[in-house]
Amino acid sequence: MNPLELQLNYPFGDTLPESGKTLEIAPGVLWVRMGLPFALNHINLWLLEDEIDGVHGWTVVDCGINSDATRDAWEVLFGDRHNHLRGLPIVRVLATHCHPDHVGLADWLCSRWNVALWMTAGEYAFARMMAASLAGADGSAMFPHFRRHGLTDPALQEQIQERKSYYTRLVPNMPAAYHRLQEGQDIRIGGRAWQIISGFGHSPEHASLYCTDLNLLISGDMLLPRISTNVSVFAIEPEANPVQQYLASLQKYLRLPDDALILPSHGKPFRGLQTRVRQLQEHHAERLAEVLAACASPQSACDIVPLMFRRPLDAHQLTFALGEALAHLHKLWFDGVLKRELGVDGVLQFTVI
Repeated sequence: MNPLELQLNYPFGDTLPESGKTLEIAPGVLWVRMGLPFALNHINLWLLEDEIDGVHGWTVVDCGINSDATRDAWEVLFGDRHNHLRGLPIVRVLATHCHPDHVGLADWLCSRWNVALWMTAGEYAFARMMAASLAGADGSAMFPHFRRHGLTDPALQEQIQERKSYYTRLVPNMPAAYHRLQEGQDIRIGGRAWQIISGFGHSPEHASLYCTDLNLLISGDMLLPRISTNVSVFAIEPEANPVQQYLASLQKYLRLPDDALILPSHGKPFRGLQTRVRQLQEHHAERLAEVLAACASPQSACDIVPLMFRRPLDAHQLTFALGEALAHLHKLWFDGVLKRELGVDGVLQFTVI
């Protein structure tokens, strides 16, 4: 456990849900853990006991990627040999945001149980665009975007090109309709009010859910205990300022009780909300200071990657690392401490003013 983690409280210790089983962590709240084929090898999903239109069952929060392994894991739970779901059906699917590990099987779950999908408008729209592979939102848009920011190595270019079908492979379809979630809205799940808290920077309009009765926050990817949330600039919004958006969004969580139980999408449930927000603020302040110092001489986003990520990166990690390096350059550029110029090679360079 790293020193920052020692400042947090993990009420369940190292206990994790077993494969094909659930772990109850609060009344009517079940924890499910599904595998991912990435360095970040799991996602936490949540089942909330609920009732819709007189049907008693479960609301699913996040879905896992589209894969045979994930569908099989869900079917084990639905078969309910261990009686974890008590034979009750799924009555609603809710997705915190549009990333593949969260919405990959949304269409499959909604169709299988004939239930509605609940998302924010921003997340649903982006998921529809990317699943449809629309121009600018498709995988091929990555290459010219990152080429403009210094990705000129032929081997790295080939790796990026091979990821053109990344989203559509993991999210082949999205439901044709949805119910909107939005900031400040309270929705009733299992007779309890859950407040929607929107977050920005990691994704277009991320939804976290806080229940006062349980003092419990389903944080999605906005608050993670071990790693910092990825904040990237991607091709569809090439001059975004996601670090600023993310830091502003973190302020919203400070109004919640410090002892709230936080259910993150990756890692273990924890307490210590104020501490974790402070850690994340300090993390980005340190990264920004490093990037600013490096820009004493002209730097592209590709130049900044090894400064921020001091380990070998596979193609999946490289796209996020490039996006995050650029996000930190953009924060300093928008703050007016860096200038940006286009080099003769067509690569954008950032330098201290």
